[in-house]
Amino acid sequence: MRAVGHTILSTLQAIGRLASFALQAVLHCFLPPYFGRQLLRQIIDIGYYSLPVVGMTALFTGMVLALQSYTGFTRFNAESAIAGVVVLSITRELAPVLAGLMVAGRVGAAIAAEIGTMRVTEQIDALSTLSVNPFKYLIAPRVIAGTLMLPLLVLTGDVIGVYGGYIVAIYNLGFSPGSYLSQTWDVMESMDVISGLVKAGVFGFIVSILGCYHGYNSGRGAQGVGAATTNAVVSSSIMILIFNYLITQIFFS
Repeated sequence: MRAVGHTILSTLQAIGRLASFALQAVLHCFLPPYFGRQLLRQIIDIGYYSLPVVGMTALFTGMVLALQSYTGFTRFNAESAIAGVVVLSITRELAPVLAGLMVAGRVGAAIAAEIGTMRVTEQIDALSTLSVNPFKYLIAPRVIAGTLMLPLLVLTGDVIGVYGGYIVAIYNLGFSPGSYLSQTWDVMESMDVISGLVKAGVFGFIVSILGCYHGYNSGRGAQGVGAATTNAVVSSSIMILIFNYLITQIFFS
């Protein structure tokens, strides 16, 4: 019983520390002063440099989805539903979830490693000594950039993923271009895209805040930084999958 109680208390303490950290980060995102150069740098790092991996993931996901849908639907003579399945799957689920996981692996790890290294080398303490709030200079720009950039990445991924399905359907499966595009527009609704963008904003916040949290509370030495990086990626991935279900339940229950 003592071990169970200790585990529960430790879990509650960890949740409380994370909630307090996230609340401070959000408050500092809205309160001046602002470090515009740091924000611009994070926008480029998180948004622009993540575009190739998100684009490639979305492209081949759309292509595979079209092939797999065709393989299954031909058994029921429902090939006309492929366009709708591709666009709904990409916009509602696959683009935001896969983009979130890719960004968690790339950006979340980088944020945790960078801030963790600054913690180990006492650069964060040096910022405090120079009267620079670490939350203002390090945390807030990354949280703002992550929350803003992931929806843009997902919107780009929606277009690329649907285009990947279009390529396979037209040039491999022999569909008519006009008919495929018409079916895509008939099935897709604005709420499908909006729900995916809302998910992307939440996922971007999760990835950035967990990367900052684990890096900021990193242990000493190289082992501590490595553990912080691993924890950031794993916890971000798990939280993305959990919140994906919760947001889907809210939008389409």
